[in-house]
Amino acid sequence: MSRKRTQPGGEVRVIAGEWRSRRIAFPELPGLRPTPDRVRETLFNWLGHDLEGFRCLDLYAGSGALGFEAHSRGASQVIMVENNPVVVRALEANATRFSASRLKIVRADALEFLRRSANGGAVGETRFDVVFIDPPFDQGVPDEVLSLLPPLLATGGLVYMEAGVQAVVPQSWKTEKQGKAGQVHFQLMRWEP
Repeated sequence: MSRKRTQPGGEVRVIAGEWRSRRIAFPELPGLRPTPDRVRETLFNWLGHDLEGFRCLDLYAGSGALGFEAHSRGASQVIMVENNPVVVRALEANATRFSASRLKIVRADALEFLRRSANGGAVGETRFDVVFIDPPFDQGVPDEVLSLLPPLLATGGLVYMEAGVQAVVPQSWKTEKQGKAGQVHFQLMRWEP
């Protein structure tokens, strides 16, 4: 009886922009699954196809699909935060292969990164136009994440959140758009104090 061989990882394509159709390689690890093409297309339609001048934060970067897509579409700065050293090495290899000059990869726990940044430590005075939150699929979004984000957002900044379950959004956040594709729930939000 023959066994089906599994690949040591996978690939996802960049949909549009400078790196259109290029492939992002990622390791095969539990909970690591890139945002599906259909969902990314919807998200970037919501944001507008051209992100020139946008500063983006990709928390729980994983495969890097969201951050690389934002960079490809002209974002002036993309910071990817990822804690897993194997995944960080894959992100760094992709960044080198793409010559991603406006990209910074930070190895850190997402909540720790947010706590340090809220106090001016991790990103200094940077304020983000878009924050992508896509934690490992089976973990959901920690409640504390949304409470730590407001000081890091630029005026009019947006937060994209993706998870396996529909998130309960606190009152101070307004959902601009939302959708579901298969088991993926996703929404685009704005903080309104």
